[in-house]
Amino acid sequence: MKKFLALVLALVMALSLVACGKTAPTEEGSANKITIFQQKAEIAEQLQAMAAAYTAETGVEVEVWAQAGDDYYTNLKTSLSSESGPVVFTLNSDAEITEVKDYLADLSGLSFIGDIDSTLVASRDGKTVGIPMTAEGFGLVYNADLVDPAALTDMDALIAMMKENGKELTTLGLSQESYFLAGHMFNFPFALQSDPKDFCQKVFSGEVKLADVPEFQQYANLLAAIREYQVNPVEVTYDNNCGDFATGKTAMIHQGNWAYGMFADYDVNFDMGITGLPINGNSKICVGIPSVWCVNADASEEEQALAMDFLNWLYTSETGVDYLMNQFGFIPVVAGMTSDNMDPLSAAVAEACATGNVLPWTFNTEWPAGIIDVKLAPITEQFFTTDMSTAEYLEAINAAFVG
Repeated sequence: MKKFLALVLALVMALSLVACGKTAPTEEGSANKITIFQQKAEIAEQLQAMAAAYTAETGVEVEVWAQAGDDYYTNLKTSLSSESGPVVFTLNSDAEITEVKDYLADLSGLSFIGDIDSTLVASRDGKTVGIPMTAEGFGLVYNADLVDPAALTDMDALIAMMKENGKELTTLGLSQESYFLAGHMFNFPFALQSDPKDFCQKVFSGEVKLADVPEFQQYANLLAAIREYQVNPVEVTYDNNCGDFATGKTAMIHQGNWAYGMFADYDVNFDMGITGLPINGNSKICVGIPSVWCVNADASEEEQALAMDFLNWLYTSETGVDYLMNQFGFIPVVAGMTSDNMDPLSAAVAEACATGNVLPWTFNTEWPAGIIDVKLAPITEQFFTTDMSTAEYLEAINAAFVG
């Protein structure tokens, strides 16, 4: 909770500056400072330490604006359009990149760009506009003392486990934040289609109805079981969700390797791993690029140059790479960059990548920008707080994609 309040305070301060038409409390045109806006709450403290380290090495001040919650992209667009946006910021999906492409500077001159697989960088109109922060994977993060992943043979087995444990031991915990309630887990039934991209387009055009697709029927049944047998996720915060897992009150949470940083405040003494949502017996996890670094094309030439210097330092210097690999716990995306200090969840994602035990991120590449926050989350909240049927839920979700 202290971390969350600190992040909220940082956001209020940042947005107050935006409202006043300023990016920072320095003289206008200062070429010795850059601002960074990002939303990975779990590395907020490490980012502040990194900013201090960069200033100590280079003399350039870095101010980090952090946002915890679901309004990051909305506030980013507001600040960009008001010409008081951050110099460096992160974007989370292809749709977001397309929507704000006019604000994205060309990053092709970065010294390390040739060492990143071309499929991992974000490009628009022939320009490299986004540098991957890390690879990430998500699925059912399980306590190995409480769950044998081999027992999750199908969705019926998972639901039976929920029914047996009841609320004394939460089998599968979700939390109220949009992506954790109605984004990441909902990726599975899309990703399990034979051609997810084509399938998404057929859903968007109205050619396919989700209620007619077995994978979505199974998914809706899972939500109904969570509503009946588990703690209502609308009443659970991300901090509490992770805390309940770390203290053994919850057997599994639907999260990704990023959540491991949240366990640092607890004395975790059990082994853990990640497995897939067992729709049709699936055990693969969803892996993709969660966020990319971007530079504001509307920033001054001096600020953009400082931003390029910062990114080069982050990905090539001894200190920068140490933060990426060891302090942030990121999975390497640059050729030759290695980590001997990956946490168990990141190691599980790396292993899944190495063995091909992965599914794509359709929510990040195919879904319309903002649909999770604006449409899917409110519908899912309604499902968990009313007697909405699974058929009504899938119909409402279908309409959200078509509308």
